[in-house]
Amino acid sequence: MVWVVDGDTIHVRLGQRVEKVRYIGVNAPEVPHQVRYWQKGGHRASAVNRALVARHAVRLELDVSHRDRWGRLLAYAWVMRARKRVMANAEMVRRGYAQVMTIPPNLRHQALFLKLQREAREAGRGLWSGA
Repeated sequence: MVWVVDGDTIHVRLGQRVEKVRYIGVNAPEVPHQVRYWQKGGHRASAVNRALVARHAVRLELDVSHRDRWGRLLAYAWVMRARKRVMANAEMVRRGYAQVMTIPPNLRHQALFLKLQREAREAGRGLWSGA
């Protein structure tokens, strides 16, 4: 089971526990949290992420570092969509609702993310639409 926090963070049930998972390699605009500020496009990015992963089984792919300094699990989140496995991290960038945020040593899909961001920007998708 998956619950969406925002455009780049989800909660996933793993056995008997729930883990907060931060998508590796991407950053989406913030939505209001207790200590965070709102950024333009945050609600839309959250809605897009929710449509991608909510109520779907998610397979997590880890990279070199497994946790960030806040204890969140760092992962690439894969879901089945129309009989095709889709990486939510990459799809958020492809649709233009997240930007690439590279933090070594987790670099496995960096080239893909950069390519998708360039295409989204050139096509004016999502946050790049100027609307």
